Amino acid sequence: MRAIPISKLKCKAWPSFSLSRPCSHIANVAESPPYTLVDEFTKFCYQRDLPRAMTAMEAMQRRGLWADSLVYSELVKCCLARRAVQQGKLVHKHVFSNGYRPKTFLTNIFISMYVKFGLLEEAQSLFDEMPERNVVSWTTMISAYSNAKLNHKALESLVLMLREDVMPNSFTYSSVLRACDRLWNLKQLHCSIIRVGLESDVFVRSALIDVYSKLGELHNALGVFNEMVTGDLVVWNSIIGAFAQNSDGDEALNLFKRMKGAGFAAEEATLTSVLRACTVLALLELGRQVHVHAVKYGQDLILNNALLDMYCKCGSLEDANSVFTRMVEKDVISWSTMIAGLAQNGFSQEALRLFEQMKISGTKPNYITILGVLFACSHAGLLEDGWYYFRNMKQLFGIDPGREHYGCVIDLLGRAGKVDEAARLIQEMECEPDAVTWRTLLGACRVHRNVDLAAYAAKQVLKMDPDDAGTYILLSNIYANSQRWEDVAEVRKSMRARGVTKEPGCSWIEVDKQIHAFIMGDDSHPQIDDINRQLSLLVDRLMGMGYVPDTNFVLQDLEGEQREVSLLSHSEKLAIVFGIMSLSKGRTVRIRKNLRICGDCHIFAKLVAKMEERVIVIRDPIRYHHFQDGVCSCGDYW
Repeated sequence: MRAIPISKLKCKAWPSFSLSRPCSHIANVAESPPYTLVDEFTKFCYQRDLPRAMTAMEAMQRRGLWADSLVYSELVKCCLARRAVQQGKLVHKHVFSNGYRPKTFLTNIFISMYVKFGLLEEAQSLFDEMPERNVVSWTTMISAYSNAKLNHKALESLVLMLREDVMPNSFTYSSVLRACDRLWNLKQLHCSIIRVGLESDVFVRSALIDVYSKLGELHNALGVFNEMVTGDLVVWNSIIGAFAQNSDGDEALNLFKRMKGAGFAAEEATLTSVLRACTVLALLELGRQVHVHAVKYGQDLILNNALLDMYCKCGSLEDANSVFTRMVEKDVISWSTMIAGLAQNGFSQEALRLFEQMKISGTKPNYITILGVLFACSHAGLLEDGWYYFRNMKQLFGIDPGREHYGCVIDLLGRAGKVDEAARLIQEMECEPDAVTWRTLLGACRVHRNVDLAAYAAKQVLKMDPDDAGTYILLSNIYANSQRWEDVAEVRKSMRARGVTKEPGCSWIEVDKQIHAFIMGDDSHPQIDDINRQLSLLVDRLMGMGYVPDTNFVLQDLEGEQREVSLLSHSEKLAIVFGIMSLSKGRTVRIRKNLRICGDCHIFAKLVAKMEERVIVIRDPIRYHHFQDGVCSCGDYW
């Protein structure tokens, strides 16, 4: 039976129909003559009137009539818009009934429909039945496999496509590149792209940059970018995003400057990546400048979430709360970011209150949300609440406990002094504990002076990360504080044998849009003499208030006076003094540090904050410390 082309249908003005029109009109469709029936069906399809279109199609089915392919494509769009899966299947069945074979164009539309409905098996079955498959057919399936993480199927389909002499296009390569989870696969594809001359295509180049960066191959990603003859904003966004996502904030910001110099204006995607770079580097002032540019995009959810994350991780909860309260649209990422930000910065009760608001709003918590809640319970010492959420997270929220959740509860037990229970929980973990898990227990043992368990935890860390200098140093000092000098010597011997050296402490502070770095033992800062002089005066004043340098946090093989001098050269002390010298009275001193803050510097920061009437925020790899009025937000546990 031959389909009646729409070009041969009699043209006439179509009246508009309301959905509230009596059902008798639909019933009359079945009684219409063939041409009028196809006319009616066509009209309903273009009007997106799904119920009437389906009724007309049923009548056509009984009479063995078909419409033009374009008409069916409109009906499929209508089914997709309404998520009408069953109706979509009926359209497919009708078109292919009585042996009728539509054009490849329409078959591709049905394949795409099944893919968008998430019915990959149906799409594959229809694809396999096609007598002739073109580049659109193959690309649709390859894209579907990539999105479903069926990487081997996507790559295999590309090979089969080439065997059928169907030439991939830029969309094919952009799709199959997402399926590359091994470097050798990616390099083979890259060579294939160059052979067919598509390496300059914007979307292919952008996909190459994305995949290289996800595999940690930033050098290759930058190489692809630098081969670009003519600039394109999509590619700029890809390369800036690549470095920002891989925590190389410096290079991301350098590329952003190059982009601006090349005459490109930043858009939402660009600003989101730049904000991520500011987050990595804790550049609050630069982040605020980016915020000014972001305002013109209004209520962009992704951009607002990036702003929230930046402010939380830079320790500016006032700015974060301001962004959060003004957000018209909030998703689970918004809520989770704010809850985790409050918890990490020591505002545990506020985090838990916000979690209650989130539940009232109807937003379902995710993995990160519960992590923030457990972190808040740990920070606030809410042992029973933390246990309740941890034990019931699967039942309450449908979330299986992960390694990070266990880590929070181990931290919670450690804070409460229940280090033996924390050790038992590690043994009961459903997932394998990693070095971070054991470091959490080690930190608790240090605080509560459980030397034997500390030694066991340290040995577990060093099995997984044998070059972790921090664990060697911590264990050495734990032994030294317990007068176990033979064990100290053994630890130091192991360090020398493996060639492990302590990473020098480094602190960064942003002043007048410039980043100043301080490294322990490095005198290269142009104002170092003034800084050291002010530091000595400050220490003298603090000693008058009762401050005594705590040399337990210095390598135990130094003599007493040497150990006190060594404490003065700690990078965070230098950064604090420089901040006080450079920032006007009342300004918050914000510092980022590469190592865990030592106990002596922690005491020093609390006393300086009180004496100078300053807020000092130090972000180290373990905690966010807000020092104010002689108190730290961490509750002296880190």
